[in-house]
Amino acid sequence: MWPEEFARRYRERGYWTGQTFDDLLRERASTHGDRVAVVDGDRHVTYRELRDNALRLASGLHRLGVRRGDRVVVQLPNAAEYFDVVFALFRLGALPVFALPAHRAAEIGYFCAHTEAVAYVTTDVHEGFDHRTLAAAAGPATVIVAGSPGPFTALADLYDDPAGLPPGPWPGETAFLQLSGGSTGLPKLIPRTHDDYLYSVRASAEICGLTQDSVYLAVLPVAHNFTMSSPGVLGVFHAGGRVVLARRADPATVLPLIAREQVTITAVVPPLALLWLDALSGKRGLSSLQVLQVGGAKLAGSVAERITPVLGCKLQQVFGMAEGLVNYTRLDDPDEVVLHTQGRPISPDDELLVLDDDDRPVPPGTVGHLLTRGPYTIRGYWRADEHNRTAFTADGFYRTGDLVRVRDDGYLVVEGRAKDQINRGGEKIAAEEVENHLLTHPAVHDAAVVAVPDPYLGERSCAFVVVRDGVAPLTLPAVRRYLRERGLAGYKIPDRLQVLDAFPITGVGKVSRRELRAALRTLQEG
Repeated sequence: MWPEEFARRYRERGYWTGQTFDDLLRERASTHGDRVAVVDGDRHVTYRELRDNALRLASGLHRLGVRRGDRVVVQLPNAAEYFDVVFALFRLGALPVFALPAHRAAEIGYFCAHTEAVAYVTTDVHEGFDHRTLAAAAGPATVIVAGSPGPFTALADLYDDPAGLPPGPWPGETAFLQLSGGSTGLPKLIPRTHDDYLYSVRASAEICGLTQDSVYLAVLPVAHNFTMSSPGVLGVFHAGGRVVLARRADPATVLPLIAREQVTITAVVPPLALLWLDALSGKRGLSSLQVLQVGGAKLAGSVAERITPVLGCKLQQVFGMAEGLVNYTRLDDPDEVVLHTQGRPISPDDELLVLDDDDRPVPPGTVGHLLTRGPYTIRGYWRADEHNRTAFTADGFYRTGDLVRVRDDGYLVVEGRAKDQINRGGEKIAAEEVENHLLTHPAVHDAAVVAVPDPYLGERSCAFVVVRDGVAPLTLPAVRRYLRERGLAGYKIPDRLQVLDAFPITGVGKVSRRELRAALRTLQEG
């Protein structure tokens, strides 16, 4: 929690207004009740219907035993039911734990166990994978399935008379738990309050020029922080606009959807931007699209320069993190700023430090480690006291793990990551987590996972392994199959495998990832 002097300042300056997520939806149902809030294929849900659905589902969940403060792991694709579920939990004061559709048994089991979740909400089948098979790893006695439930509880059967619901949460309470893109093991959990998160939503909606006429296409998973709040689906709800859900992100699906629904703004990661550019190159742009946001990983200047000429819309670069700080280029910024920076912070009270390896401030314009604190940046991960001692300074600054330089105009240029983390097309992979799985293989003596530069995804992953004496040679297909069987999310499975006799070691006895990357470059060049 924020120290009282900071909390008081953030309230006095109007950042924290005492609004909850349930308040937001109630207000929009009152002022925009008949307007369409969500489009999911042929299904159109108005604000009034969304509010009614959330209240009825809250009643059903309460009947099942879900109470204020309980944790519920939510793993749903981009579907209208997602909003019913999360707003129902917000109304009860229960905490959604936002899992991604790509997560598998290893992650789901961890989320449920670590949070002591009382329920797990998932879908039946998504992109060919039967998510009901994860229920055994989940742990909670209550498994709720959107679609065909099999032996579990059907989500559709839980909508009930909302009369008699208990009082909702207060704005300073934790509203949900998001997942970090951390570099050490499985993701840390990020507690966000109604007050702090809704400030970032309102400010983002204003910066991005959202109105009730805005039509936002949710291409990335809606549980992503980027898709939720930058300005994302919640920013659109704040403005009274319309959210269009895309089940797939390929151009054949998305481009006709943009035209049909007259989408005005959407958000992608750099690989998707490249895919769309290639699909539209030499063709007519997207007439309704006004803004394409690109974030999740650094956008190459050469790609940024193609977006407006090819797509016919403005580019907005976004650099942020689920822990808080979000930076935007502004819609009226000069081209040089939009093409070559990752924006500036949302708030006047976003405090930034750029430090060297010894925590000393670097000269202006010099690359250093980014630290931040502010009215929507957390002060600690959930139930992670030991990690918090190194992830946060004593006076509350969060160590982001990003290497940046700050220009004279206050705009940030992201230069890389200081942590052992791989950014594969916007999906963050903790090297340590994958290494821990590799080390369980009976043939593996040691393992190290490093990033490989990739022109499409930004980075791919390469697993270096040292095998035990006397074992059969390891192959990439065999390793990938083994990791899939262990329940690891597909995007975390290494793209490449290199077998070594021994790892290079630094002067203090650690594996030299720098030398591994250098060796990989030599192999690629050879």
